[in-house]
Amino acid sequence: MTDSVVVFCTCEDRQQAARIAEALVEGGLAACVNILPEIHSVYRWQGNVETAAEVLLLIKTTGDRFPALRDRVQQLHTYDTPEIVAVPIIDGSEKYLSWLREQV
Repeated sequence: MTDSVVVFCTCEDRQQAARIAEALVEGGLAACVNILPEIHSVYRWQGNVETAAEVLLLIKTTGDRFPALRDRVQQLHTYDTPEIVAVPIIDGSEKYLSWLREQV
């Protein structure tokens, strides 16, 4: 059992994703951020069904650091309502999870 989380965040392009990822790791808010190349999103926005090519961030952090991470992403992101969703890591490699906790 762990207090670590994975945060999902979609970005408009690779440049925005890299800028946010680097700021989070450099700022000690995330241990690691994976940048997944183009994904296709379908979502409802202001009453319309929209589609967009986006880039997905998988951000690894701790529950304690999530509020600061969320606030920093909101500052850096260009979307009006960015996706910032934390999912608990219920189990994993203890060596990796220890490393994650040490980094943030």
